[in-house]
Amino acid sequence: MKIIDSQLLSEVSSQAGVSARKRQNYNFHETLDAVVQRMLNAMEPGTYVQPHKHENPDKIEAFIILKGRALVAEFDDAGEVTTYCILSAADGVLGTEIQPRTWHCIVPLEPGTVVYEAKEGPYSPLNDKNFATWAPKEGDPQSSQYISYLLFRCGIK
Repeated sequence: MKIIDSQLLSEVSSQAGVSARKRQNYNFHETLDAVVQRMLNAMEPGTYVQPHKHENPDKIEAFIILKGRALVAEFDDAGEVTTYCILSAADGVLGTEIQPRTWHCIVPLEPGTVVYEAKEGPYSPLNDKNFATWAPKEGDPQSSQYISYLLFRCGIK
């Protein structure tokens, strides 16, 4: 049995806090070939997940909030936000599922934010994500401005 408790969330959040990327995964799947990839994704404000979609192969991705708050946004092919939600256990929005071929990203809104993430496998870094060319790449100095734009676009201060 694999148990998700507050101690595990704190440990993974602490690792995210000292990570250069400001996030840390904790995988529950044993191999990258697993049919379902299941993990904790601890994220700190300021981390940047470039908008992407899962296609060829098509994959569904789900996020369930365990701690904190996070914005999940979907986009059209031009990069305009089409739908979004704020995951927050306190507010009763606990999770979301992203369909294949849908541009999306996740942005943590509070320190110590942790989501349970599940995605169809297997994982291959060569074809796991198709990154949006209309958004900055991870590590680009413009990524913090892009995050600010998303927060503004979604009415988050």
